[in-house]
Amino acid sequence: MADNRVYEVMYIADPKTTDADIAELNSEIEKLITSEGGSIVTTEDMGRRPLAYRIKNFTEGYYYLFEIEGSGSEIAEMERRMRVNDKIFRYLTVRVDEERKTADKIVAKREARKEKLSNLVGGGDSQDETAGDAEATR
Repeated sequence: MADNRVYEVMYIADPKTTDADIAELNSEIEKLITSEGGSIVTTEDMGRRPLAYRIKNFTEGYYYLFEIEGSGSEIAEMERRMRVNDKIFRYLTVRVDEERKTADKIVAKREARKEKLSNLVGGGDSQDETAGDAEATR
């Protein structure tokens, strides 16, 4: 099996959908992901929000965000089911593990740069103190 990857999946549902229907939809997605060998890392209920443009004559939608870890096979089946579900207006799946690796590298470089700078500044202070001590002994 390939290494697990991390995906973010967001969907926008019909605002007329009840909370019970949303909960059922989310549990179906969770069951699908876990049955295919993946796992749900986090979920975020973003609530009703305005849409950027009208979809099916609606100006609001119900937003929900999942963070999923898996091999990728479960994503294709989940997207297929979202595509045929009338309650879901739009969905988007993004692979985020590559972006996180890049972000981690940037953070590590920043930390190294800060450490180097603090060592230079800290080293500069001790040199100034020794220079002051040398002048005091003269």
